[in-house]
Amino acid sequence: MIAIILGGIGLFLLGMVLMTEGLKALAGEALRHVLARFVGGPISALTSGAVITAVVQSSSATTLTTIGFVSAGLITFPQAVGVVFGANLGTTSTGWLVSLLGLKVSISVVALPAVGVGALLRLLGRDRLAALGLAIAGFGLIFVGIDTLQVGMTSLSSRLDLSRLPGETVTGRFLLVLVGIVMTVVMQSSSAAVATTLTALHAGAIALPQAAALVVGQNVGTTVTAALACIGASVAARRTAVAHILFNLVTGLVAFVALGPFIALADSLADRVAADSDAVTIAAFHTAFNAIGVVLMAPWMARFARLVERLVPQRGPALTRRLDASVAIVAPVAVAAVRLTVSDILLAVIGTLRNVLRVGPGRAGVTALVDVADAVVEARHFLGRVRSDPETPAEHARHLGMLHALDHLGRLRDACVEDGPPRTVWRDASLAEMVQELTAVLDATQQWLQDGEPAGAERVRALSGALAEQRRGQREALLQAAARREVDPDAAAARLEAMRWLDRLAYHLARVVHHLVERGAVGGMPVGRPTSD
Repeated sequence: MIAIILGGIGLFLLGMVLMTEGLKALAGEALRHVLARFVGGPISALTSGAVITAVVQSSSATTLTTIGFVSAGLITFPQAVGVVFGANLGTTSTGWLVSLLGLKVSISVVALPAVGVGALLRLLGRDRLAALGLAIAGFGLIFVGIDTLQVGMTSLSSRLDLSRLPGETVTGRFLLVLVGIVMTVVMQSSSAAVATTLTALHAGAIALPQAAALVVGQNVGTTVTAALACIGASVAARRTAVAHILFNLVTGLVAFVALGPFIALADSLADRVAADSDAVTIAAFHTAFNAIGVVLMAPWMARFARLVERLVPQRGPALTRRLDASVAIVAPVAVAAVRLTVSDILLAVIGTLRNVLRVGPGRAGVTALVDVADAVVEARHFLGRVRSDPETPAEHARHLGMLHALDHLGRLRDACVEDGPPRTVWRDASLAEMVQELTAVLDATQQWLQDGEPAGAERVRALSGALAEQRRGQREALLQAAARREVDPDAAAARLEAMRWLDRLAYHLARVVHHLVERGAVGGMPVGRPTSD
């Protein structure tokens, strides 16, 4: 009996994992496109989170993708909060799947063939066909697991009278909530825990109020997994986990306090779908109290996000805050994170260079670029953990472009710190025009980084090219003057060194901008920075 129940749970879990992995692979870039395009205001964020989670049958997949987008700077944290709220609502779709199909409709006749067909597609197919096979096999295994669970629960109900467990008193309900939490922690899946509860209810092993209390606990139990997952994680991951925990605790508390009214509401909703079905009532109950939680929290979403940001403040180097390890596994998002990191580093370099050109080569100005070197090295190491597929040329080109951009940033930093700005830049009045040209390049680069307009990038290139032409023209004139002994050879050499330094800075600035603008989009994502709600 126990072995049958454990086997049923195992088959259900395995089916969920396979189906989720298959659907995620089948969706591929689409999941990221949907989040990037449709996560705007609170309503669209909620809807996106709910729909994506219902489709891929995994709130974890949605949450991890959201964490990646926040870490990469592609969406703001308030937007991510909306997605997390929606994901909690979307994950209740599993209860409807089990109660309406797994328990009400006998599909065991097609479940095993589905596993066989899916396995063959996975083994013999490639790419999307293989992913489809994995999803089909997982879908079939889910219902094989439900059938096995039903057999075990029917046997359990004939041997043990679980309906005598406390469920009517506040203490009894609280104990059942704790049991639900433990079930989710042990199974590492609230979907599996809810499916087990629905199967036990359908078999008559437990009563309706007991099942409702267990589901409340299972909904809260996912927060334990989130809490464990955020230990040692990035700030974005910890903030998302805290938002998930607080939301589930609030909705769980509301459901626990108003358990009776919620069950009555769910029962009336279930009667419209499937008369006399306690399992459908619990599915409706699960959806109802999560929906009420969303309704209660949605008006306060922005304040809620600010509260979480205060609870989990930003720490660590500001320049590399986007380079989270969890992002590295998703190549397009990881490259986007590096792109924004390169933009931040370049802005820091521009601020220091502008100060150096204005007041001269003081140690305070030059040493401000020491953090830049560390940031460039960390970004390069981060990209080393990213694998872009050469068979997807656009994605691979963006990856390669960021490596080029980091190389030019490193050279730009070396020109300022290791070579050092030649003193002639400030002592020779004939170089004032080139200094002004370089300042114009800096201003144009900063303006482009702020608005992301392609015309701004073209202006940076044009200004850099004009400075290079000016350097080449002045170089020839200077060498001619030195040959005529009109200029001291040592002074000419010092001036040439300063001209090359100014030209080199402008060149590397323009090359970084070139690679940013050429490789700036990620599968249709906007080049500019995300806007807050």
